Amino acid sequence: MAAAFKRLDLRPLIARGIEPFPKIHSSVDALKRGEGLTVLVPFLPSPLIEKLKSEGFRSQVLHQPDGTWAVSFWRDA
Repeated sequence: MAAAFKRLDLRPLIARGIEPFPKIHSSVDALKRGEGLTVLVPFLPSPLIEKLKSEGFRSQVLHQPDGTWAVSFWRDA
């Protein structure tokens, strides 16, 4: 697992009807070795998890008590 995770709260974008994938993809593309990305979303993003898995990312999913999903992505070193 990555040593440091950047956090990206996508709930405001999604609430405004903005497609979050470009923001997610630019964020994972900017990750350095040893870094990961945790996205906060209001639903389980199964298509995103599968897409990033196909690009070599591992993931961990946590359902928060407030209903938010926190999904962390990283590449193995």
